[in-house]
Amino acid sequence: MTDTFVALGFAIFIWWFSTGIVILLNRMSRTAVTLSLVISSALGLGALAGLAHTAQQTGVTGAYCAFTCALLAWGWNELSFLTGWITGPQKTAILKSTTGIPRFIASFNAVLWHELAILMVGLAIAAITWDAPNQVGTGTYFVLWIMRTSAKLNLFFGVRNLSEEFLPAHLAYLESFFKRRRMNAFFPFAVASASACLWFLVDFASQPMTTPAQVVGVVLVGTMLALAIVEHLMLVLPLDTTALWRWAIRKRQSENPAAFEPLVPPVLPAHLDSHDKSLQVN
Repeated sequence: MTDTFVALGFAIFIWWFSTGIVILLNRMSRTAVTLSLVISSALGLGALAGLAHTAQQTGVTGAYCAFTCALLAWGWNELSFLTGWITGPQKTAILKSTTGIPRFIASFNAVLWHELAILMVGLAIAAITWDAPNQVGTGTYFVLWIMRTSAKLNLFFGVRNLSEEFLPAHLAYLESFFKRRRMNAFFPFAVASASACLWFLVDFASQPMTTPAQVVGVVLVGTMLALAIVEHLMLVLPLDTTALWRWAIRKRQSENPAAFEPLVPPVLPAHLDSHDKSLQVN
């Protein structure tokens, strides 16, 4: 039971702290952000090596190491996106009148390269841990991937809280792809499916034949899934979604001239004419 609570506390803390660190790093100076990307890339490569090393380990330590390595790999995906380094070919806002298939295509193009990067890292992790006894890292990464994709779809279909405060100034155009509404038809399905998977994990962990290391691994992966469900609920409930990370969130660049300068120069919206562009540049 002690191992269960330790794993639970560890997963919750690293989820909260790592999310805040990514947000904080993205709002620092350009030099600091560039350095953080270099360090994150090195840690990401080290994480893949760590997953290869722990794939055959079936102890509690191996479960914690694989879990941490998967989070480091995922952290590289998040930081590379939020800094504007790997996003997509669509780098401008869309008109509010854009609907249907054109809106979906534009939205997908805004994150295309980011999604391909996530896919490549996921395939690398799957190949490294293929048919290995320790699948904690693989399970953690794919839970994060599936639930983040679900969150993106819910933002596209429409939710109450868009969490636009988390977007840095150079990614403000992404807000035009979101829709604000009380709820969408996909949301209950997403939460119900994730909850069913969580119930399966809890049931497996409670079986008498489950080893202590397996329990720890399931608790780590299951906690990330449970937190992702909570994040989904925060999209539709009347709550302040920034409260847990207020220490990491700073003012937007437009409000604070000393804020982070994006690695990729901002592109003006396509619907501005040449006169408006000259006014924007000046």
